[in-house]
Amino acid sequence: MMRFCCLIIISLMSLTYTRAQELLTPDDAVSIGLKNNYDILSASNYSEIARINNTSGNAGMLPEVAVTSTDNYSVNHVDQKLSSGESNNYSNSRANSFNAGVELNWTLFDGGKMFITKNKLNEIQTLGEIEFRDQVLQTVFNIIVAYYEVVREKQQLVSINEAISKNEDMVNILKTSFGAGLAPKTNLLQAQIDLNVYRETAITQETAIVAAKRILNQLLSRDANAQFEVIDSIPFETLPDKEELTRKLYESNTSVLMVHKQVDIANLGLKEYKTALLPRVHFNAGYNFLQNDNSKGSMLMNQVYGPQIGGTLSIPLYQAGNASRQIKTARLQLESAQYNLESTKLQINSELQNTITIYENQQRLLEIEQSNTELARENLNITMERLRLGQTTSLELHQAQENFVDSYTRLINFEYYLKVAETRLKKLLSGL
Repeated sequence: MMRFCCLIIISLMSLTYTRAQELLTPDDAVSIGLKNNYDILSASNYSEIARINNTSGNAGMLPEVAVTSTDNYSVNHVDQKLSSGESNNYSNSRANSFNAGVELNWTLFDGGKMFITKNKLNEIQTLGEIEFRDQVLQTVFNIIVAYYEVVREKQQLVSINEAISKNEDMVNILKTSFGAGLAPKTNLLQAQIDLNVYRETAITQETAIVAAKRILNQLLSRDANAQFEVIDSIPFETLPDKEELTRKLYESNTSVLMVHKQVDIANLGLKEYKTALLPRVHFNAGYNFLQNDNSKGSMLMNQVYGPQIGGTLSIPLYQAGNASRQIKTARLQLESAQYNLESTKLQINSELQNTITIYENQQRLLEIEQSNTELARENLNITMERLRLGQTTSLELHQAQENFVDSYTRLINFEYYLKVAETRLKKLLSGL
């Protein structure tokens, strides 16, 4: 009865602990990361800054209006000698000068620079959006890889626990055989040693699981010790064929799109500098009010007010070679951006082809190892039965166990690396 009660208590405690562990699916992890990841939040701010800066006013297309006002008060000693022979002498002469106005300045033509700048701001905003999308893809990739790393580590623990279970059976069988005088004690001792080694390995594996979970929690921007459970398998998806992957690469890869935008921006920058060689037309208008008050003198008050309008035509003749220097520099920057684009295309295409090769090879390796694992499990079960019947040795069983654990470990690793390759292909095509 006591043992029965203990089992019930342990079962209830296990059930409570399991419920406390939330099941975190891959979609849940990605959703949490998209909301909380600090790299994404920072990239979102940079993208928003580019959007805020993309205005007609920032491009110089709109007028500037300002209200100005000044008021000066002074106390002076005045000593004047006029050409008529008269002289004026005032002490403690107080004067007040007040000036206020509204002024409008508007660049009507600057060689077309304002329109080029507006297009450049459009491209910068688009670049910011692509950079944000690239950061999202990188973060999602990191989260998925970290998530399935936890799954892989937990599957490793499953295989170790299965080996422990087999070792416990082997120890019990050898205890019985040793007690009956059918097996030497050395076999029993070796089996107990093997069991302890597997238990040590299980503890080490539990540590690896905790570390993997903390890495995932960090990517999700939450407490490192937040408790959760993951799914117990690694699913795979069907990808397009190699030709279609290659065809879509340059159209959707964010690295290529970012560099392409940098080329467009550099081209517009060159056009901006070329406008420095063209004339400029500025328009200004305003309304001014001026009043001077004097306590002494021939003019006690002077008041002037009214509108004003004017314009300025500026034709650049000589700029000490600055415009030519800036144009040459911008042309070289454009050329470098174009080189960078071609280099990026080659790099991304090479990465795609390498990832496709890894993906295909991992598929082949996984198919082979799936068969190996089934064979190793069957061999282990048969060897266990032979040990019960006294038809084999503990050494043979130990070898069968090692073969099964090694095969299961390879199977888990092939599944994991196939998932990483699949996820990387999706990232390259912006399909995450």
